[in-house]
Amino acid sequence: MTFQVEGYEVILAEDGKKALEQFKKNPVDLVVLDLMLPEIDGWQVCRKLREESDIPIIMLTAKDDEVDTILGLKLGADDYVTKPFSPRELLARVEAVLRRVNQTDGNSKYILTYPGITIDQMKRQVKVDGKEVELSPKEFDILWELAHRPGQVYSREKLLDRVWGYDYFGTTRTVDVHIKRLRAKLEEVQPRYNYIQTVWGVGYKFEVVPID
Repeated sequence: MTFQVEGYEVILAEDGKKALEQFKKNPVDLVVLDLMLPEIDGWQVCRKLREESDIPIIMLTAKDDEVDTILGLKLGADDYVTKPFSPRELLARVEAVLRRVNQTDGNSKYILTYPGITIDQMKRQVKVDGKEVELSPKEFDILWELAHRPGQVYSREKLLDRVWGYDYFGTTRTVDVHIKRLRAKLEEVQPRYNYIQTVWGVGYKFEVVPID
């Protein structure tokens, strides 16, 4: 009811199988996914959605368990909310994710180009050696944040604030999981350079380093 009052159209699915069917039939902007679904559980639904789309996904979990959270993020979820939660809290998380995905400002129309990589913020497109790399919204935001300030070291806390927003309540491990996944996707196209460097004990920075 809270979402309808705020003007959102909501499509419900009572189990994982129906959720996948609804996703194929109806274009949506975001998926709120309960992990404890019957028929096909939320883990499998998340994996399947991420194979087919970069749609933002917020997980709902009954367990305040870091292992569950990290596994969900590895599967491609963008955020998570632990039960119990208020409808207003979930609404705030949904709106925060949608703002990050749809955010445009005066800097959004330029393209960053470095050796071997091009990052287009307007198209939200990344190409490495001419090959497009499919990133989730959060992975793209991390790469953009680092790349448009090359050499600047970002702590995990700063990346959480800049990418997830000040209202995010998760752990800094979230950043590590997304960085690892981002690096893996960039490395899949066998680039000539490494782009995201770890500054031990501090955080991460964007720096173009040739691969020997």
